[in-house]
Amino acid sequence: MKVKENKSFFLMQFGDTPQLRVLDFLISFHFFDYPITEIAKESNVSYNSIKVFFPDFVLSGIVCKTRKIGKSDYFKLNLENQFVKNLIKLDWMLTKRNVLGETKEELVNIS
Repeated sequence: MKVKENKSFFLMQFGDTPQLRVLDFLISFHFFDYPITEIAKESNVSYNSIKVFFPDFVLSGIVCKTRKIGKSDYFKLNLENQFVKNLIKLDWMLTKRNVLGETKEELVNIS
């Protein structure tokens, strides 16, 4: 598996677990749908690990099945779910806080 060089602000804040890595990937690319194998690859989580918790994501409505191509089911973040909407807002808030916070610190150090 590849090692992710830069962790997102989401993962830095809440920890680096397989479930959070999958959520982080799906939040980052929430307009697209992916097969489970691609989600595993891009989130740097083993396929076997995803198979353990991914059905819970589907049952809770965090992700939804969008289509089937061949033998592969495609999934995406369920943008109708209020919890998911709040996660996306939280991710943006963390990003803004960290980016703007770093910018302010850089300006202070330059002066």
